[in-house]
Amino acid sequence: MDDEAHMRAALALAGRNLGATWPNPSVGCVIVRDGRVVGRGSTQPGGRPHAETVALGRAGGQARGATVYVTLEPCCHWGKTPPCTGVLIEAGVARVVIGTRDPDARVNGQGIATLRAAGIDVTVGVLAREAADSIAGFAMRVRNGRPLVTLKLASTLDGRIATRTGESRWITGESARRMTHALRGRHDAVMVGIGTVLADDPDLTCRLAGFRSSPPVRIVADSSLRTPPSARVLSADAPTWLLARADADPGRRSAVEARVIKVGSPETPPPSPLPQGEGGLPNVVPPPLAGGGRGRGEPLDLPAALGALGAAGLTSVLVEGGAGLAASLLRANLVDRIAWFHAPSIMGGDGFPAVRDLGLASLADLPRFRRRSAIALGDDMLTMLERAA
Repeated sequence: MDDEAHMRAALALAGRNLGATWPNPSVGCVIVRDGRVVGRGSTQPGGRPHAETVALGRAGGQARGATVYVTLEPCCHWGKTPPCTGVLIEAGVARVVIGTRDPDARVNGQGIATLRAAGIDVTVGVLAREAADSIAGFAMRVRNGRPLVTLKLASTLDGRIATRTGESRWITGESARRMTHALRGRHDAVMVGIGTVLADDPDLTCRLAGFRSSPPVRIVADSSLRTPPSARVLSADAPTWLLARADADPGRRSAVEARVIKVGSPETPPPSPLPQGEGGLPNVVPPPLAGGGRGRGEPLDLPAALGALGAAGLTSVLVEGGAGLAASLLRANLVDRIAWFHAPSIMGGDGFPAVRDLGLASLADLPRFRRRSAIALGDDMLTMLERAA
């Protein structure tokens, strides 16, 4: 029971920096000696230093002979920082309790073996399901080469997002909108389609004071580069990437590039983490896209686009719209989770649907999800779902 209690504390620490540590996972660490917590730490924004290093720094000499609770298997390879297994061994800890193994092939099981070879008692799998869930985005990028995709929808009970005249503000209430900002803050990036940019001109920032120090990356799926240079999504409030076809109109590309300081080439994914251009303006980067036809105006190759985002280091993306992008992702089986806000109202069949046509002829072909949780937000309801196995 003590192991579970301390691991829950470590998981809470890991949750603090979700969305801010990519390309690394957000990890939590608690150090306990003689029944007393002597050090706590979490992965810092940008992915370094790691949670174990932070906790050990706070514990100091009290780490010797202590038990370390860490949500993810400590790394055992050199990167931009020394391996965490090395610093744990050097600190003289007696026991390490691990939530889940690291899916990275450079670590998977080897971190555990390194600690045991040094005479440290290692326990693996305490609150394993919760620990695995805390690194779900990182695991998706490692195993599938793309970020975890959460589709956010806000609709009436009958699945409508705007009246027949296009009026959509606001279907849900203030509590639901605040939760949307919290979801943005817990993801590496927020993504919309060009239709949403042209219709609503959103800024896609997390506007909860003190929620996180670094803003999520804003992504626009804009195959033909129709984003106006004056669009709010190109403001200096946060970095912005545009997903465009390699053959997008050169004139339009020049118009957008004129709005920013630094532009990445189509062959080079954006660095990770993405630096701001001079003067604080965002970078606009069309990652490399593969497959599909070559004619301008054709849709993006979404699997290739998400692969480019994964190569850039992103581990989680919150997709906020619109209905066309939602349908395209569902058709391509690229939606891992859904955050669906339902307002207690009915709009009718002449309203705009939350998801456009999927072209399904059989119930067997339906994208299926299972409920993770459901909470009331004022009069609205948020249902969190995940892809059914």
